[in-house]
Amino acid sequence: MKGTGMIIPMETVATFFAASVILALAPGPDNIFVLTQSALHGKISGLWVTLGLCTGLVVHTTAVVLGVAVIFQVSAVAFTLLKVVGAGYLLYLAWHAFRATATRIASGEGSGIRISKLYRRGIIMNVTNPKVSIFFLAFLPQFADPARGPLTFQIIILGFVFIVATVLVFGSVALLAGALGDWLNRSNKVQIVINRIAGIVFIGLALKLLTTKH
Repeated sequence: MKGTGMIIPMETVATFFAASVILALAPGPDNIFVLTQSALHGKISGLWVTLGLCTGLVVHTTAVVLGVAVIFQVSAVAFTLLKVVGAGYLLYLAWHAFRATATRIASGEGSGIRISKLYRRGIIMNVTNPKVSIFFLAFLPQFADPARGPLTFQIIILGFVFIVATVLVFGSVALLAGALGDWLNRSNKVQIVINRIAGIVFIGLALKLLTTKH
């Protein structure tokens, strides 16, 4: 490794980090989910959703290391099953969003929803998206090289770097969207409208997931 003593060259890590940031910025189900939850429940809630999503990324990284992600790549049944579960959960969230009434957002500490529930939402949202598993399976190994040492350790490092990039981008989204909290706090009508919009977004994400090709 040209004298640096690292298993992955710094230039490779920097390139991978830049690519990860760009991918995290690209509009997708996860960052849209952070945006809607932060706008509805405050920036702290959005940060907990972000942590949940990143925990899901730990699961996907582990799946790549163990080879489990291959199952979703080669098995149409497994892929479809996970896709249906994920879409069903999004529709469940949409149903709750349409039924929700205005609630007070307490100075960034989140609404009445418990942080543990928001954290679980993030995990479920990420883990039940089979495209993430397949993406990790295709993306991470491109930056690994057997000549540098154990691939397992390299994949773990790359997964960690991807998670750091995701925390920075999604965390920023949560903080910016959470700035709407004061406005929402002043208007119950606006809160209800945002809840309805969130419900429509969840339905759209569910349909997008259901129509995803294997």
